[in-house]
Amino acid sequence: MGVVNVTPDSFSDGGQWFEPDAAIAHGRALLSDGADLLDVGGESTRPGAERPPVQEELRRVVPVVAALAGEGARVSVDTMRAEVAAAALDAGAVLVNDVSGGLADPAMLPLVAAREVPYVLMHWRGHSARMQERAAYLDVVSEVCRELAERRDAALDAGIAPQRLILDPGLGFAKLAEHNWALIAHLGRLLDLGLPVLLGASRKAFLGRVGRPEGTDPRPLAERDTATAATSVLGALAGVWAVRVHDVRSTRDALDVVEATRAHREELP
Repeated sequence: MGVVNVTPDSFSDGGQWFEPDAAIAHGRALLSDGADLLDVGGESTRPGAERPPVQEELRRVVPVVAALAGEGARVSVDTMRAEVAAAALDAGAVLVNDVSGGLADPAMLPLVAAREVPYVLMHWRGHSARMQERAAYLDVVSEVCRELAERRDAALDAGIAPQRLILDPGLGFAKLAEHNWALIAHLGRLLDLGLPVLLGASRKAFLGRVGRPEGTDPRPLAERDTATAATSVLGALAGVWAVRVHDVRSTRDALDVVEATRAHREELP
């Protein structure tokens, strides 16, 4: 899943693809690099981010979704708003990626059920402006699994078919570095919930601190793609459904190595 941020303030590339033509060109480039799905979002969810008005989010997202879907791309819409999800689906999106897991907008789960589209349901404890205040866990893996299971059950109760649900542990959302690492180390526990899992570690702050001495600045965002590719390999080995990344080429190369190794392992008697 290649990231197309149509925002002025996303943590990794805010403003770089803000204009529709730039975002569309970026989506094409991600497809060329090997993306299977493009995730188009118009609201930054970096820690501390404020929400844009709904009409502004619609203005950012819908033309990009329509253009890329019109060229044959498989597009998901990254939104917490049912109104934006509906407009994006009308424009050609095939999947809704909701970082709030249906908690931010009570109309979201009924909409997804009615439209009969795949739905990524992420672990979430509140909006970006204050989410890190809620990064408190006694056992992060057990608590995230329990809270995801509750949202899974809410989605099923709303009429969303189980085969259309995908779970996301929400790395970096109300989580500190040690929480993120624990979740990556125990992806099997998430998969035990019985649904596909999306992993989104790309360029996040905890990767920027890997191997850096205490008290030094983290690696710049553009220098975190090797670490991102490593998390993609860990996800692939664990059996996740997809990885959500900014730099598709490095992760595609890493996953090609995983697949080549698997193919040769399967050839042995």
